[in-house]
Amino acid sequence: MNTEESFSDSAYADKIHMAEGELSAFIVVVTELFGPEQARLSTADWLDESEVMDSPPRSTDRDWRAVTVAASARLANRLDAALQLRNQLVESTNTKVLPIPSSNCLPSTHVV
Repeated sequence: MNTEESFSDSAYADKIHMAEGELSAFIVVVTELFGPEQARLSTADWLDESEVMDSPPRSTDRDWRAVTVAASARLANRLDAALQLRNQLVESTNTKVLPIPSSNCLPSTHVV
């Protein structure tokens, strides 16, 4: 193996290590704040975002923080949509009972 290939492999290994660290930190925080289900979904989002980046997969210029930001935006959108849905459900089931005006009430009678 020549020196150039060794350097390239080393740089690639360093980037993989950085990506793993970035993903790991992101998932730990998401799990702590939003639970394991959101962490699972966010992991998939992070991996999807890493695939759609503009730089080639073996590029040493990859910005893993940008991947985390994009995955965070997906998480925020998902949580916002869930909150809006929950609020709509609460509003639709929130029935108000109007008081009966006293003029519509019959006088009470007691049977003895």
